[in-house]
Amino acid sequence: MCRDSASLLTMKETDREAVATAVQRVAGMLQRPDQLDKVEQYRRREARKKASVEARMKAAIQSQLDGVRTGLSQLHNALNDVKHIQQSLADVSKDWRQSINTIESLKDVKDAVVQHSQLAAAVENLKNIFSVPEIVRETQDLIEQGALLQAHRKLMDLECSRDGLMCEQYRMDSGNTRDMTLIHGYFGSTQGLSDELAKQLWMVLQRSLVTVRRDPTLLVSVVRIIEREEKIDRRILDRKKQTGFVPPGRPKNWKEKMFAILDRTVTTRIEGTQADTRESDKMWLVRHLEIIRKYVLDDLIIAKNLMVQCFPPHYEIFKNLLSMYHQALSTRMQDLASEDLEANEIVSLLTWVLNTYTSTEMMGNVELAPEVEVSALEPLLSPNVISKLLDKYMSTLTFNIIAWLRKALETDKKDWNKETEPEADQDGYYQTTLPAIVFQMFEQNLQVAAQISEDLKTKVLVLCLQQMNSFLSRYKDEAQLYKEDHLRNRQHPHCYVQYMIAIINNCQTFKESIVSLKRKYLKTEAEESLCLSQPTMDGILDTIAKEGCGSLLEEVFLDLEQHLNELMTKKWLLGSNAVDIICVTVEDYFNDFAKIKKPYKKRMTAEAHRRVVVEYLRAVMQKRISFRNAEERKEGAEKMVREAEQLRFLFRKLASGFGEDADGHCDTIVAVAEVIKLTDPSLLYLEVSTLVSKYPDIRDDHIGALLAVRGDASRDMKQTIMETLEQGPTQENPNYVPIFKEIVVPSLNVAKLLK
Repeated sequence: MCRDSASLLTMKETDREAVATAVQRVAGMLQRPDQLDKVEQYRRREARKKASVEARMKAAIQSQLDGVRTGLSQLHNALNDVKHIQQSLADVSKDWRQSINTIESLKDVKDAVVQHSQLAAAVENLKNIFSVPEIVRETQDLIEQGALLQAHRKLMDLECSRDGLMCEQYRMDSGNTRDMTLIHGYFGSTQGLSDELAKQLWMVLQRSLVTVRRDPTLLVSVVRIIEREEKIDRRILDRKKQTGFVPPGRPKNWKEKMFAILDRTVTTRIEGTQADTRESDKMWLVRHLEIIRKYVLDDLIIAKNLMVQCFPPHYEIFKNLLSMYHQALSTRMQDLASEDLEANEIVSLLTWVLNTYTSTEMMGNVELAPEVEVSALEPLLSPNVISKLLDKYMSTLTFNIIAWLRKALETDKKDWNKETEPEADQDGYYQTTLPAIVFQMFEQNLQVAAQISEDLKTKVLVLCLQQMNSFLSRYKDEAQLYKEDHLRNRQHPHCYVQYMIAIINNCQTFKESIVSLKRKYLKTEAEESLCLSQPTMDGILDTIAKEGCGSLLEEVFLDLEQHLNELMTKKWLLGSNAVDIICVTVEDYFNDFAKIKKPYKKRMTAEAHRRVVVEYLRAVMQKRISFRNAEERKEGAEKMVREAEQLRFLFRKLASGFGEDADGHCDTIVAVAEVIKLTDPSLLYLEVSTLVSKYPDIRDDHIGALLAVRGDASRDMKQTIMETLEQGPTQENPNYVPIFKEIVVPSLNVAKLLK
């Protein structure tokens, strides 16, 4: 009653909504007066729509009614089926309860069936059982003939018969070990045949790289046999889950053994490439590594191109062989690294491991691409082992470089005492072979280090520069001893001057070679960290060259000593040709000094010029002569001026290739001569003042000595000049190079000079 009322209310509500919707639609269609003419048209259109909607609704309702009718029919049928099944299950249950006793009474029949099955299997295998000895002989013959596939087929038949009998016995009575032992003993030769066949397979696999080229079918046969055995292993293991029985000798795991054999073969091949020892051949390691490289590359190319065709794809034979070779090489390299290797052997090993192995000469070879990815290969040696080898190499190299440098210096020292002149370079400068030997040695070691790594190259360069520093200190000491030995006996060595020139030139060669070496082997960013050693070496080389030039000038002035002592003496005034001899001697020496390289020859010429002038002025200050009158003073002063010009001409000539001013020092002699030449004593103070202002390092004792040489200055005049000069200090020129500073006046104090 309530449900009917609710339905009625719902229908009324629906009618109202429909009327409201219709009114809204009609209002929308009749918004303009001209649309009233179309009312009939609108009515017909809406009538058609209504008829269409009603037809679709009727069809939908009819379809739903048909579906409900069908569903009810199926439910009715299902109910009948359930009742039928329920009745059938009840009948089965009743029959089963009645047949329990009948099943128990058939136990004897069941046992008879099992026995019959076993006897049937025995009868079926009887022929094979009686033919076992014959099959064993045939199988043995086939193995000896190399017919491995046929031999394996017969072996499989034997094993199948044995395994079938043993399996049936196990199922019938698993605890009866006597019968199992009897069967196993009867088929005892089977295991021996299996082992013999396995030996033949392993022999073929050991020579697989040769076999695959000469007789690939043999290798394919071996792989087929192994694959058969793998399938049998899998079948037996699956059967074990059901029966619990596993035949003797199973699983054989021949595939696993195959890879083990290949692994041992690869290891033996790598280790067997060492044909020599260090005692028989110094290049044993280089030869050993080269043989390894060639063998491994050839083997992998064969494996990639030929062996992969003889193995199933899932064996991944090339990938496995590559891994075996890599592991064998890693083990071999570690063994070699643990030996007491020499420096060159360490270099050979590291070069091979770090560079050759991944280069196009080996694993990066185009014939191995794309299967071999060099970037994916693990390092042959661990970083720790490489670090230890590098440390050992650096230690050994340090010792060797020290020894080589010491030997090179000893050899060079022997040359210094030769009776023949040293060789000259292409420009005519004397030199010895020492720089070439030293830097050739450095170059060789740096080139070797560069083959290993940039880091090692830098370390070796640092080591070379450090040892070069120490070596130059020893070189400096030996050059000094060479000079001292010569001074004890100036007749020995015969070519002292020439070899001292060569030593000086070597300094310039060393400088240039060091710069060249650093430029060649250092990167820009590493330059700053290593350039600190350069000034030290430059300083030592400059010191060696300076001392060498000094010793040569000392040689010159030892020969000039007698003639320098004649200057400013009575003999000199009367017409001595001491300056002529001095000029000739200096020029003669400097003809030899032309073999000195320009930087040092330039400094040496300037120093010779300065020292000659200093010695001349020293002769003046030693008061070897005191002029008696104006005539002598004039004559002496003019002679001094002439000799100054003579010296000026000489040193201009010697310095002509350097663009240097060679006049400054000789002007000092002229200035002193002007003081001596002055005829009016009243102007003496002015002349001396001019001299002092021009040469601010001139001292009172120098002036006193100069006035003493004049011979006409009274005591009061000397006193006045001295006091006046002391009261008016001159302002020194910052560019002035002292020349009087090192001239020592003989020990006469000013008071004595004034008397």
